[in-house]
Amino acid sequence: MAVLHPRRVAWEGARTFVFASTTNAYWWLGDTVGHSLGPAYRLHLRETRLRLQADADALYGEAGAWRARLDELIDTHPGIASTLTRLISETAARMP
Repeated sequence: MAVLHPRRVAWEGARTFVFASTTNAYWWLGDTVGHSLGPAYRLHLRETRLRLQADADALYGEAGAWRARLDELIDTHPGIASTLTRLISETAARMP
């Protein structure tokens, strides 16, 4: 069984989710995040997409916000790290 480092999972998730929000993988990810993490995270993903459409320079700020968000999620629900790892892998496979 692989050991999951929570901060690494949060960072990889942030990078993957933010990049995916600018690709066609967004549609799949939005549905999956909403189902796996809850509607608030789906809304955050939508807001990220809209901010990046308006300002491509917001990329680093969005990645930082997602990292903090996912860090907090993992801290409050440690078992979610394996779900996030799966989401990261599946999302990366759907991106160009």
